[in-house]
Amino acid sequence: MAWVFWAVVAVLLAVGELLTPGLFFLGPVAIAGVVTAIVAAVGASAAAQLIVFIVGSVASLAVLRPIARAHLHMPVLTRTGAAALEGRKALVLQRVDANSGRVRIGGEEWSARAYLEDQVIPEGARVEVVKIEGATALVME
Repeated sequence: MAWVFWAVVAVLLAVGELLTPGLFFLGPVAIAGVVTAIVAAVGASAAAQLIVFIVGSVASLAVLRPIARAHLHMPVLTRTGAAALEGRKALVLQRVDANSGRVRIGGEEWSARAYLEDQVIPEGARVEVVKIEGATALVME
């Protein structure tokens, strides 16, 4: 009946992992509890079960926790398309105001408008692309 004890321990540890997101500590230990339950069902002694639980816990933490932490620190998805232009610098080719204008972003020419209604940006100025609306860049100095 020792296997039932280890199965309950494994389930409680798994539930604890679900209730404490981000730590990823109890999950690997729960895996060790499952392995220990299997060893207990085979008929291993209490000392052997304890050794399997300790070694399994340390091994699963040493292997799985670094993998989980690496996935937590992965970079945010890279922006693509027009969204990738937001925050880039641009050169004003034709005076930009609230209604019209032209800018060069990278090697492409875009229609542009001033992000702030009352702003007028002269030709030759360097601006930042704040937002893209359709095929028009909203820019500001």
